Amino acid sequence: MSSQPVTFQAPVTPIIPTAWPVDDVLALFNLPFNELMFRAQTVHRENFDPTEVELATLLSIKTGGCPEDCGYCPQAARYDTGVTAQKILPLEEVLTAAREAKAHGATRFCMGAAWREPKDRDLEKVEEMVREVKAMGLETCATLGMLGEGQAEKLKNAGLDYYNHNLDTAPEFYSNVISTRDYQNRIDTLGRVRGAGIKVCCGGIVGMGESRLQRAGLIAQLCNMDPYPESVPVNNLVQVEGTPLHGTEAIDPLEFVRTVAVARITMPKARVRLSAGRREMGEAIQALCFVAGANSIFYGDKLLTTGNPEAMADQDLLEKLGMHTRSTAIDARCDVTPS
Repeated sequence: MSSQPVTFQAPVTPIIPTAWPVDDVLALFNLPFNELMFRAQTVHRENFDPTEVELATLLSIKTGGCPEDCGYCPQAARYDTGVTAQKILPLEEVLTAAREAKAHGATRFCMGAAWREPKDRDLEKVEEMVREVKAMGLETCATLGMLGEGQAEKLKNAGLDYYNHNLDTAPEFYSNVISTRDYQNRIDTLGRVRGAGIKVCCGGIVGMGESRLQRAGLIAQLCNMDPYPESVPVNNLVQVEGTPLHGTEAIDPLEFVRTVAVARITMPKARVRLSAGRREMGEAIQALCFVAGANSIFYGDKLLTTGNPEAMADQDLLEKLGMHTRSTAIDARCDVTPS
């Protein structure tokens, strides 16, 4: 398959002529480490306060029982991972979690549900959650799977700020990870999100057995969107026993740092978020990721169903590094449409 970026089919979100061919992205990956870090830090300082980190909290509002076969996901019903399918959480339980997240410094609250795509009756419940969380003064984000016609508009009307829908990996590696949906399904959902006027949170997972070229292909897909995502989560595969990707050779930690740096250079105004896998990184690698341009983390005890560094550990690390958290006031730079 070609490694050139896939284009949106929706007319509201065309791809501009490729600004970052895959070969150019790969050339960034291949730079000497110190040179890559210098370039990434330079771009980061041109666009953000280099000592600021955004805190976001992710809550699973509907866990397990997903019909998809994503090879990394413990919530897939077909895998025996110990995750029990549950119904959607009651509204008050979600609001309690949101209040706690805000009290601990989070400025964005993301609600995730293990669906292939939400049914309209379920979407109504999510809309109510969005309205109530938004009323607390938090930015709202949701990740609910694929969206059908009109669903993104409903979420926008409820006050949703961001929709997360990751590309996961490069198009040519995608079939190694998932077979129950194709790459274009993801592109179509992102087009609907953009068309509704919702900001895009879109990234991927590294360490699934892909090559450096394929990591470059993922970044090329992301940075050639017009506009590129406002938030770019970079996940390090958390291997869960019972999933097909359990036992995959782990990515070299410095290669993960390189991925963060390349994302920063190619998407200079995006929030680049350290997401899944931080527990396994240790403080030194996380610190290098901040130098490479990461300026957002998921904060709390869990990311959906997998562990995340405890809140106090995160605060201790940020204090050691002399970093501070983003104010609850909305950062105007996040609202600048990337060029």
